[in-house]
Amino acid sequence: MARVTIRHVAERASVSLGTVSNVLNKPELVAEETRLRVLGAIDELGFVRNNAARQLRGIKSAAIALIVLDFDNPFFTEVARGVEHAAAQADHVVILASSGSAPTREDQALRLLEEQRVAGILMSPATRIPSPRLREIRGHGTPIVLLDRHRKRRDQCSVAVDDTSGGRQVGEHLVALGHTRIGMINGPRSLKPCVERREGLCEVLSTRGLGLERAHELETEAMTIGAGEEAMAALLGRGRPPSAVFCGNDLLAIGAQRAALARGARIPEDVAIVGYDDIRFAATSLVPLTSVRNPAYELGYQAASLLIEEATDSLHHRHRNVLLAPELIVRSSTSAG
Repeated sequence: MARVTIRHVAERASVSLGTVSNVLNKPELVAEETRLRVLGAIDELGFVRNNAARQLRGIKSAAIALIVLDFDNPFFTEVARGVEHAAAQADHVVILASSGSAPTREDQALRLLEEQRVAGILMSPATRIPSPRLREIRGHGTPIVLLDRHRKRRDQCSVAVDDTSGGRQVGEHLVALGHTRIGMINGPRSLKPCVERREGLCEVLSTRGLGLERAHELETEAMTIGAGEEAMAALLGRGRPPSAVFCGNDLLAIGAQRAALARGARIPEDVAIVGYDDIRFAATSLVPLTSVRNPAYELGYQAASLLIEEATDSLHHRHRNVLLAPELIVRSSTSAG
């Protein structure tokens, strides 16, 4: 059976090809009676629009893209849930991609997504300095919203969590418990959230006449359970180890717990451990984990909403830089009581 085309629809509805095109792409331009007649013909004939042809004519797809650092991290899974919910409400679909925190993979994903003419791109950049391709793609008319990165300039939307505040909350909590030897296992300094979490902690320590000792601080290339386990083993193997350790995310913290327990250390009596993100596994880890709760779902939902607004109504869209508040959730890994 031959494929039904837009010409068949036009003939059945006794309208021009342009009218059918307007019904599909700009229905507000078509009189109600004519629009209903065309939609009836579409239903009768079983017409399915050719999205590939639409893209060749320069029409954006109904897909938005989400590029994250690592889908192995449950934090980004929760972000994706928020993105998908906002997209579904606006009749959009979501294309998922991961950069693996590698600038080359990020660049490749951006190039491929632009070729697919997605309506817009949400992304958590792999480095502190944005890729030149971001400006290039935006210059071609594709909106990009930065996710989990706060941008102070008003030329682009961003949605992030106040990670400096999160770091401060951790510092205040640990100091209030009487800790003076506080260490940190953090992700790479190329990632802005890691830098800001450290800055928040250091601000509090500085006001108390304390600081992060070089021997009590380790930076990992990957923010995984394995990396946290290895780093914690190294910290505990040093003379006069820290009595509390702040980890850059929950996966590092869960690994740190494993290493501490494997060495016979008691948590929190011998070493208190704090994570970040408050992923679903934090409350059920080996020792329920004190963690800074990131509103991951809200992060994804708000970012997707801004992106879709910019993609569908750029004339009235106003760039916004949203900063969400984190919350320290105290559990047994820092407070035996």
